[in-house]
Amino acid sequence: MIRELVYGRQPVREALRGRREVLELWVTDRALAAEPWLQESTRPRPQVKADGAIEESAGTRDHQGVLAFCEPYRYADALALAKGGGGQGGDQGGGAGGGPGPGPERPLIVVLDQVTDPHNLGAVCRSAEGAGATCVVIPKDGAVHVTPAVCKTSAGAVEHIPVAIVTNIARYLEEIKGPDLWVWAADQDRGTAPWQADLAGGTALVLGAEGKGLRPLVRRSCDGAIAIPLAGKIDSLNVSVAAGVLLFEARRQRSA
Repeated sequence: MIRELVYGRQPVREALRGRREVLELWVTDRALAAEPWLQESTRPRPQVKADGAIEESAGTRDHQGVLAFCEPYRYADALALAKGGGGQGGDQGGGAGGGPGPGPERPLIVVLDQVTDPHNLGAVCRSAEGAGATCVVIPKDGAVHVTPAVCKTSAGAVEHIPVAIVTNIARYLEEIKGPDLWVWAADQDRGTAPWQADLAGGTALVLGAEGKGLRPLVRRSCDGAIAIPLAGKIDSLNVSVAAGVLLFEARRQRSA
Protein backbone atom coordinates (compact mmCIF):
# COMPACT_ATOMS: atom_id res chain seq x y z
CA MET A 1 0.00 0.00 0.00
CA ILE A 2 1.15 3.52 -0.78
CA ARG A 3 1.66 5.40 2.47
CA GLU A 4 1.62 9.13 3.11
CA LEU A 5 3.33 11.07 5.86
CA VAL A 6 1.70 13.28 8.45
CA TYR A 7 3.95 14.99 11.00
CA GLY A 8 3.43 17.30 13.95
CA ARG A 9 1.47 16.71 17.14
CA GLN A 10 -1.83 18.32 16.18
CA PRO A 11 -1.92 17.04 12.58
CA VAL A 12 -1.22 13.47 13.73
CA ARG A 13 -3.81 13.72 16.49
CA GLU A 14 -6.43 14.81 13.94
CA ALA A 15 -5.36 12.04 11.56
CA LEU A 16 -6.09 9.53 14.33
CA ARG A 17 -9.53 11.11 14.72
CA GLY A 18 -10.16 11.47 10.99
CA ARG A 19 -11.41 9.35 8.11
CA ARG A 20 -8.24 7.68 6.88
CA GLU A 21 -6.40 4.82 8.55
CA VAL A 22 -3.17 5.53 10.40
CA LEU A 23 -0.89 2.59 9.67
CA GLU A 24 2.14 3.37 11.83
CA LEU A 25 2.93 5.91 14.54
CA TRP A 26 6.43 7.05 15.50
CA VAL A 27 7.13 9.22 18.53
CA THR A 28 10.06 10.42 20.58
CA ASP A 29 10.28 9.74 24.31
CA ARG A 30 9.71 13.45 24.97
CA ALA A 31 6.56 13.65 22.84
CA LEU A 32 5.17 10.46 24.37
CA ALA A 33 5.63 11.83 27.89
CA ALA A 34 4.10 15.21 27.00
CA GLU A 35 1.00 14.05 25.10
CA PRO A 36 -1.47 11.78 26.97
CA TRP A 37 -3.37 11.00 23.76
CA LEU A 38 -0.25 9.32 22.38
CA GLN A 39 -0.08 7.06 25.41
CA GLU A 40 -3.74 6.15 24.88
CA SER A 41 -3.34 5.21 21.23
CA THR A 42 -3.68 1.48 20.63
CA ARG A 43 -4.46 1.37 16.89
CA PRO A 44 -1.69 1.79 16.10
CA ARG A 45 0.50 1.69 19.16
CA PRO A 46 3.26 4.33 19.25
CA GLN A 47 6.76 3.19 18.38
CA VAL A 48 9.48 5.12 20.19
CA LYS A 49 12.11 6.39 17.76
CA ALA A 50 15.12 8.67 17.98
CA ASP A 51 14.57 12.29 17.03
CA GLY A 52 17.00 11.91 14.13
CA ALA A 53 15.09 8.97 12.65
CA ILE A 54 11.84 10.93 12.69
CA GLU A 55 13.50 13.99 11.21
CA GLU A 56 15.02 11.94 8.41
CA SER A 57 11.67 10.37 7.49
CA ALA A 58 9.72 13.62 7.82
CA GLY A 59 12.30 15.58 5.83
CA THR A 60 11.96 18.51 8.25
CA ARG A 61 12.76 19.51 11.82
CA ASP A 62 9.18 20.72 12.23
CA HIS A 63 7.86 17.30 13.27
CA GLN A 64 7.52 17.99 17.04
CA GLY A 65 8.54 14.41 17.78
CA VAL A 66 5.48 12.80 16.15
CA LEU A 67 5.18 11.14 12.75
CA ALA A 68 2.43 8.99 11.25
CA PHE A 69 2.29 6.83 8.15
CA CYS A 70 -1.27 6.95 6.80
CA GLU A 71 -3.25 5.56 3.91
CA PRO A 72 -3.44 8.02 0.98
CA TYR A 73 -5.55 11.13 1.44
CA ARG A 74 -9.13 10.64 0.27
CA TYR A 75 -10.25 13.44 -2.01
CA ALA A 76 -13.95 14.22 -2.15
CA ASP A 77 -16.39 14.53 -5.04
CA ALA A 78 -16.74 18.28 -5.64
CA LEU A 79 -19.96 18.07 -7.64
CA ALA A 80 -21.73 15.79 -5.16
CA LEU A 81 -20.87 18.13 -2.29
CA ALA A 82 -22.21 21.15 -4.19
CA LYS A 83 -25.45 19.25 -4.73
CA GLY A 84 -25.78 18.44 -1.04
CA GLY A 85 -24.40 14.90 -1.15
CA GLY A 86 -21.67 13.41 0.98
CA GLY A 87 -19.13 13.42 -1.81
CA GLN A 88 -16.41 11.48 0.02
CA GLY A 89 -14.00 9.36 -1.95
CA GLY A 90 -15.69 10.01 -5.29
CA ASP A 91 -14.58 10.99 -8.78
CA GLN A 92 -11.83 13.58 -8.81
CA GLY A 93 -12.78 14.91 -12.22
CA GLY A 94 -15.63 17.19 -11.14
CA GLY A 95 -18.40 15.18 -12.77
CA ALA A 96 -20.94 16.43 -15.27
CA GLY A 97 -24.50 17.67 -15.34
CA GLY A 98 -26.54 20.73 -14.45
CA GLY A 99 -26.75 23.00 -11.45
CA PRO A 100 -27.39 21.69 -7.92
CA GLY A 101 -30.80 21.04 -6.50
CA PRO A 102 -31.89 22.80 -3.31
CA GLY A 103 -30.66 20.00 -1.04
CA PRO A 104 -31.02 19.96 2.76
CA GLU A 105 -28.05 22.27 3.25
CA ARG A 106 -26.81 25.58 1.87
CA PRO A 107 -23.37 24.73 0.53
CA LEU A 108 -20.47 26.99 1.44
CA ILE A 109 -17.62 26.14 -0.90
CA VAL A 110 -14.13 27.59 -1.20
CA VAL A 111 -12.62 27.31 -4.68
CA LEU A 112 -8.90 28.07 -5.08
CA ASP A 113 -7.45 28.88 -8.49
CA GLN A 114 -3.69 28.40 -9.04
CA VAL A 115 -2.75 28.43 -5.35
CA THR A 116 0.66 26.74 -5.23
CA ASP A 117 1.87 27.53 -1.70
CA PRO A 118 1.16 24.62 0.69
CA HIS A 119 1.02 27.03 3.63
CA ASN A 120 -1.79 28.98 1.96
CA LEU A 121 -3.79 25.85 1.17
CA GLY A 122 -3.32 24.57 4.72
CA ALA A 123 -4.39 27.89 6.24
CA VAL A 124 -7.47 28.07 3.99
CA CYS A 125 -8.46 24.53 4.98
CA ARG A 126 -8.10 25.43 8.65
CA SER A 127 -10.37 28.48 8.27
CA ALA A 128 -12.84 26.55 6.13
CA GLU A 129 -13.13 23.77 8.70
CA GLY A 130 -13.52 26.29 11.52
CA ALA A 131 -16.26 28.14 9.65
CA GLY A 132 -18.18 24.96 8.93
CA ALA A 133 -17.65 25.14 5.15
CA THR A 134 -18.77 22.32 2.90
CA CYS A 135 -15.47 21.74 1.13
CA VAL A 136 -12.36 23.24 -0.46
CA VAL A 137 -11.98 22.72 -4.21
CA ILE A 138 -8.64 22.86 -6.03
CA PRO A 139 -7.64 22.24 -9.66
CA LYS A 140 -5.92 19.08 -10.80
CA ASP A 141 -3.05 20.94 -12.47
CA GLY A 142 -1.09 24.07 -11.58
CA ALA A 143 -1.91 23.97 -7.87
CA VAL A 144 -0.71 22.38 -4.66
CA HIS A 145 -2.59 19.32 -3.40
CA VAL A 146 -2.71 17.87 0.12
CA THR A 147 0.89 17.25 1.23
CA PRO A 148 2.50 16.73 4.65
CA ALA A 149 3.24 20.47 4.75
CA VAL A 150 -0.42 21.25 4.03
CA CYS A 151 -1.50 18.86 6.81
CA LYS A 152 0.88 20.58 9.22
CA THR A 153 -0.18 24.13 8.31
CA SER A 154 -3.85 23.21 8.55
CA ALA A 155 -3.29 21.87 12.09
CA GLY A 156 -4.98 18.67 10.96
CA ALA A 157 -8.07 20.39 9.53
CA VAL A 158 -7.62 18.56 6.21
CA GLU A 159 -8.58 15.35 8.02
CA HIS A 160 -12.07 16.80 8.62
CA ILE A 161 -12.84 19.33 5.85
CA PRO A 162 -13.41 17.62 2.48
CA VAL A 163 -10.90 18.65 -0.18
CA ALA A 164 -11.86 17.97 -3.79
CA ILE A 165 -9.91 18.07 -7.05
CA VAL A 166 -11.52 19.09 -10.34
CA THR A 167 -10.02 18.98 -13.81
CA ASN A 168 -11.36 22.38 -14.88
CA ILE A 169 -12.31 25.11 -12.37
CA ALA A 170 -14.30 27.21 -14.85
CA ARG A 171 -16.35 24.24 -16.01
CA TYR A 172 -16.99 23.18 -12.43
CA LEU A 173 -18.32 26.64 -11.55
CA GLU A 174 -20.62 26.59 -14.59
CA GLU A 175 -21.95 23.21 -13.46
CA ILE A 176 -22.72 24.15 -9.87
CA LYS A 177 -24.03 27.71 -10.12
CA GLY A 178 -27.74 28.38 -10.30
CA PRO A 179 -30.67 29.78 -8.31
CA ASP A 180 -29.61 27.85 -5.23
CA LEU A 181 -25.88 28.58 -5.37
CA TRP A 182 -24.25 31.92 -6.19
CA VAL A 183 -20.59 32.07 -7.23
CA TRP A 184 -18.58 35.04 -5.91
CA ALA A 185 -15.14 35.96 -7.24
CA ALA A 186 -12.78 37.58 -4.75
CA ASP A 187 -11.67 40.64 -6.72
CA GLN A 188 -9.83 43.31 -4.75
CA ASP A 189 -9.97 45.80 -7.65
CA ARG A 190 -13.75 45.95 -7.71
CA GLY A 191 -16.55 44.19 -5.95
CA THR A 192 -19.30 44.30 -3.35
CA ALA A 193 -18.30 44.57 0.31
CA PRO A 194 -18.74 41.19 2.03
CA TRP A 195 -21.42 42.45 4.42
CA GLN A 196 -23.41 43.85 1.50
CA ALA A 197 -23.28 40.58 -0.45
CA ASP A 198 -25.79 37.83 0.22
CA LEU A 199 -23.70 34.95 1.52
CA ALA A 200 -26.49 33.34 3.52
CA GLY A 201 -27.64 31.03 0.73
CA GLY A 202 -25.67 28.50 -1.26
CA THR A 203 -22.31 30.16 -1.89
CA ALA A 204 -19.04 29.44 -3.64
CA LEU A 205 -16.13 31.78 -2.84
CA VAL A 206 -13.51 31.76 -5.59
CA LEU A 207 -10.03 33.06 -4.77
CA GLY A 208 -6.87 33.23 -6.86
CA ALA A 209 -3.20 33.10 -6.01
CA GLU A 210 -1.40 36.21 -4.82
CA GLY A 211 0.04 38.21 -7.70
CA LYS A 212 -1.92 36.20 -10.27
CA GLY A 213 -5.52 36.54 -9.20
CA LEU A 214 -8.17 34.55 -11.03
CA ARG A 215 -7.65 33.39 -14.58
CA PRO A 216 -9.95 35.25 -17.00
CA LEU A 217 -12.12 32.24 -17.84
CA VAL A 218 -12.55 31.42 -14.15
CA ARG A 219 -13.47 35.05 -13.41
CA ARG A 220 -16.07 35.09 -16.20
CA SER A 221 -17.65 31.94 -14.77
CA CYS A 222 -18.54 33.79 -11.53
CA ASP A 223 -21.88 35.49 -10.91
CA GLY A 224 -20.45 38.50 -9.11
CA ALA A 225 -17.42 39.96 -7.39
CA ILE A 226 -16.70 40.58 -3.75
CA ALA A 227 -13.96 42.81 -2.29
CA ILE A 228 -12.73 43.33 1.27
CA PRO A 229 -12.33 47.08 1.96
CA LEU A 230 -8.82 47.89 3.21
CA ALA A 231 -7.88 50.89 5.34
CA GLY A 232 -4.08 50.71 5.10
CA LYS A 233 -1.50 51.28 2.39
CA ILE A 234 -1.25 47.63 1.31
CA ASP A 235 -3.68 46.93 -1.52
CA SER A 236 -4.34 43.22 -0.98
CA LEU A 237 -4.53 40.45 1.61
CA ASN A 238 -2.90 37.05 1.67
CA VAL A 239 -5.28 34.56 0.02
CA SER A 240 -5.69 32.57 3.25
CA VAL A 241 -6.51 35.71 5.25
CA ALA A 242 -9.02 36.84 2.62
CA ALA A 243 -10.63 33.41 2.62
CA GLY A 244 -10.95 33.54 6.42
CA VAL A 245 -12.62 36.97 6.34
CA LEU A 246 -15.13 35.90 3.70
CA LEU A 247 -15.86 32.53 5.29
CA PHE A 248 -16.64 33.98 8.69
CA GLU A 249 -18.77 36.74 7.18
CA ALA A 250 -20.77 33.98 5.50
CA ARG A 251 -20.94 32.18 8.84
CA ARG A 252 -22.18 35.38 10.53
CA GLN A 253 -24.91 35.88 7.95
CA ARG A 254 -26.04 32.27 8.23
CA SER A 255 -26.13 32.45 12.01
CA ALA A 256 -28.20 35.64 11.84
